[in-house]
Amino acid sequence: MSYTIQGFFEPQFQHVIDVFLAQLPQEPRQGGAALTVYHRNQKVVDVWAGVSNKQGKPWQANTMSISYSTTKGVLSTLVHILVDEGLLDYDRPIADYWPAFAQNGKHSITLRHVLTHEAGLYHLRSMIDDAHEMLDWPHMLQKIEQATPLHAAGARVGYHAISFGWIVGGLIEKVSGEPLAQTLAKKITQPLQLDGCYIGVPESELARCSEIIGAARYNPNKAAPSKFVQLQQQLTDKALRLTGFDPNTAAEALIPKGMSRFYLDEPKSLQACNAGAGGVFTARSLAKIYAALANWGELDGVRLLSAQTLREVVKVYNHQRGDVVPMPMHWRLGYHRVFTTWPRTPHAFGHFGYGGSGAWADPSRHLAVGYIVNTGSGSPFADLRLWRINTAIIETVEKLR
Repeated sequence: MSYTIQGFFEPQFQHVIDVFLAQLPQEPRQGGAALTVYHRNQKVVDVWAGVSNKQGKPWQANTMSISYSTTKGVLSTLVHILVDEGLLDYDRPIADYWPAFAQNGKHSITLRHVLTHEAGLYHLRSMIDDAHEMLDWPHMLQKIEQATPLHAAGARVGYHAISFGWIVGGLIEKVSGEPLAQTLAKKITQPLQLDGCYIGVPESELARCSEIIGAARYNPNKAAPSKFVQLQQQLTDKALRLTGFDPNTAAEALIPKGMSRFYLDEPKSLQACNAGAGGVFTARSLAKIYAALANWGELDGVRLLSAQTLREVVKVYNHQRGDVVPMPMHWRLGYHRVFTTWPRTPHAFGHFGYGGSGAWADPSRHLAVGYIVNTGSGSPFADLRLWRINTAIIETVEKLR
C-alpha cells in the first residue's frame, strides 16, 4: 500500500518528494509526517502524508506534532528578538535580570553561555526527583535558581538538552513581564501569521496534535533484553567511550528519573510549558520562521530580526565535542550545524529534535526547511531521515542555480 501525498510542490522538487515519502513507515497506518520548504522567500514545498494517530486518522494540513528539541531553535529566535529590542544583552549576567538565578555560583553566567551550551547547567537528573516535575513551570524555575553549575561558565560545552528551556524561557518571562506563551504569540506567531506554533498547547488546539507512534512505552512486564542486544549495547557504549563520551553524563542531561513513565505527547504534557523540548508545531510554521532568518530577518514585509543581530547569532562560537553530545555541534547562539548525508552546509543553522523533527535556514542558499514527524524515538544523530531529506533539498536547489 502506497502513501497519498497531500499539499503542493513545485515540479522541480519531485526528487525531494520521493525522498520524503521513502522516509515514512512501510505501512501508511504506522505514522505520518509533513515537510515545508522555502526557497528565495517562496514556499516551494508544502506536503504531508500518512496518519496522525494509532487509530489511522489521516494527517491533515493543520496537523501539529511535538517536536522535542526543535523547540530550542524557536525559543532562541524569540530571545534574539528581545535582544534586538534592547531588553536583553548576550553578555550581561542573567542574574542582572533574574536576581534569584545568582544562587550557588551562577552570578557570572550570561545568556551567551547558555545559548552556546557553556553554562554547566545541563544536569537535570540531579535537579529533580521525577520527570513529572517538568509539568510545573514555577517549580522548575525554582529548581534552576537553586542549581549549582558543574563547571565555570565558558569552561566546557555540555548540551542543555531539557534545562535550556527553563533558563531561557524563565529569562524571557523576567524581562517581558508576561507568560512565555504570550510573548511567543506577540513576537513570532502573530506577526508571521503562523498556523501552529505553541509552547504549551491551548486545550482548543489539542485535537490537531499528532500522537507519537513507535515511541517506547513503559511496560513493567517487559522481557529483559537478549544477550545479543546486551552485547550490542556494550560494544556501542565502548565505542562511544573511546571518543571521550560518558553515557552517564548524557543521562544526566537527557533522562530525568521516572522518564520511562512520562509521555510528552499526552494532553497534560502538551499543555505544559516545556520550552526546551515540548514545543508543538506545523512544518509550515517552522519553515516560515526559518525563512525569515534565511532572508536576514525579514519575510513578506515582516521584520523579525535585524540583520545586524542575526549576523552575530549565526557565528560559530565553539567547535569542540561536548560532554553530552559526542560530536562537534558548531554551536551558534542557540542553533547548531545542519546535518546532511554529504553536502557541506557551512552557513546553515537550525535545530533538530529527538524523534526526527527539525528546522533550519541557509542564507547562502536562500533556503529554509521545516519537518515534523510522529514516528521514531531516536536521537537526531542515529535517525538519518531528515539528513536524507536535507540532502535531496540541497541537491535540488544546487541544480536550480
